[in-house]
Amino acid sequence: MIITWYIILKLATEGNAEPPRRVEKTDEEWKKVLTEEEYYVTRKHGTERPGSGAFCSAFDPGIYACKCCKTLLFDATTKFESGTGWPSFTQPIANNVIKYILDNSLSRERVETRCNVCDAHLGHVFPDGPEPSGLRYCMNSLALEKVK
Repeated sequence: MIITWYIILKLATEGNAEPPRRVEKTDEEWKKVLTEEEYYVTRKHGTERPGSGAFCSAFDPGIYACKCCKTLLFDATTKFESGTGWPSFTQPIANNVIKYILDNSLSRERVETRCNVCDAHLGHVFPDGPEPSGLRYCMNSLALEKVK
């Protein structure tokens, strides 16, 4: 099933899908396994500078996983050049790996994306991507790792 903007808004307001599993650690445990920058982005909801991420212009085949818990999130076949300075995808690899949260922090409605397994901040999703989904999952490279 293709995830649409309507489905994302419904999940963000009515409750997200059940995750495939859960990973929970203390801040100190996360700090031991993440770099300072990875910790800031994933655990403190930070954003890397546009164009600075390792995956911005990488389009090799493969799977992208959550940097924190290794949950598979995106297939490279759904990656596209958005011109935003962040790696962008049209669909997650499964319907229950991304958590959607309404974000009004910039005086406009956005939808934050988190890993549904460990709650790592990944980025945001917008309804301005290419067909067939029309979605742009705008992710932080520091929140992802490439699985060969």
